[in-house]
Amino acid sequence: MPYPEELVKPMREELTGIGVKELKDAAEVDAFLGVKSGTALVVVNSVCGCAAGAARPGVALALKHASKPDRVATVFAGQDTEAVAKARGYFADFPPSSPSLALFKDGQVVHFVPRHAIEGKTPQQVAAELSAAFDKHCGKAATG
Repeated sequence: MPYPEELVKPMREELTGIGVKELKDAAEVDAFLGVKSGTALVVVNSVCGCAAGAARPGVALALKHASKPDRVATVFAGQDTEAVAKARGYFADFPPSSPSLALFKDGQVVHFVPRHAIEGKTPQQVAAELSAAFDKHCGKAATG
């Protein structure tokens, strides 16, 4: 049973408040990830402590970096079940985990951060990993 919307609303707004697009159903995920050019980051949000303590604030810090994806979206695990299942289908080579971060370039996953790589990390460590991936895959100087 999903958490009450009033409880998760602030968790959603941590990302939507900084311009991250929320995807709430399979059609929205397909529309977002169906664009096969450029770069996109998908954040699988969660109510867990590592989402609150590291993932969401780490994403917020990373999105201030000079290099960043063309588009950023989020799905909320345990809430928007259809959207999460559809998003995970796009990165099915990785075991499902919440939270997690998937960076796409031209429709392919080029970097993935699972929950176990977020747990116990600071927001700055998460941001540093994402920023390094952004430098490698996003923007004018991107290679790979």
